[in-house]
Amino acid sequence: MFGRILLFGYGNMASAMLEGWLASGLQPALFNVYNPRTKPVPEGVAFTDKVPDDPFDAVILGVKPQRLGEVAGDAEPLVGPGTVMVSLLAGVDLATLAELFPRAGGVARLMPNLAVAIGKSPNALVERGLGAAERAALTDLAMRLGSAEWFADETQFDLVTALTGSGPGFVYRFIEALAGGATELGLDAVQAERLAVQMVEGAAALAANSADPPSELARRVASKGGMTQCGLDILDDKDALRLLVTRCLAAARDRGRELAAAARD
Repeated sequence: MFGRILLFGYGNMASAMLEGWLASGLQPALFNVYNPRTKPVPEGVAFTDKVPDDPFDAVILGVKPQRLGEVAGDAEPLVGPGTVMVSLLAGVDLATLAELFPRAGGVARLMPNLAVAIGKSPNALVERGLGAAERAALTDLAMRLGSAEWFADETQFDLVTALTGSGPGFVYRFIEALAGGATELGLDAVQAERLAVQMVEGAAALAANSADPPSELARRVASKGGMTQCGLDILDDKDALRLLVTRCLAAARDRGRELAAAARD
């Protein structure tokens, strides 16, 4: 495990990750938070609104991708030969990180989602220059927030980010659509939303704990000529749902590539 960890930037994702790490049993004294605007942090976590002046074992970079060029100069002194620079920035590739932080002992990308706060995030990782011990330490940090999925091919990372990083937004929108459709057809709006959330929670838990793929679970729910099958026929007509979701993922992936290009310029 890393000895001293700095969260450089403390937005929604970084604060959710810290919440998840503390809930997993890590000690608050392990963490330091830097943010230019004062924000509350959990008891025992060190906070500063001034950039520290000494290296850390790991720096978790959590600023907006568009601000990387502005903050890299401030962050670079914190990254020594014994430091792992871990970026949460969508679209910013390892080559860019290595160029901006040339003294780092290694660079890595970590893509979580907000479920880190409850230890349920699928966490995608890719790295350059990490030794076995550093990779193991980063794997441990990720596992405490949910799971750790390492990728050898960084070219897949924008798509993975679209699926697991942006994916919760798409799921929430689908829940909203389910509840909204039920409301239009006559259910109370508050009741419809509550039922939709509970239904998705149960369906996801069953899928996570089943040996069968989602396609088989859908088949089990549906009976020939029954209510579920009639609804599935709408989603499956001309492959409508799959095509829509593919367009959604492609749009998010392509935006990641645009952010990467902007970070390099």
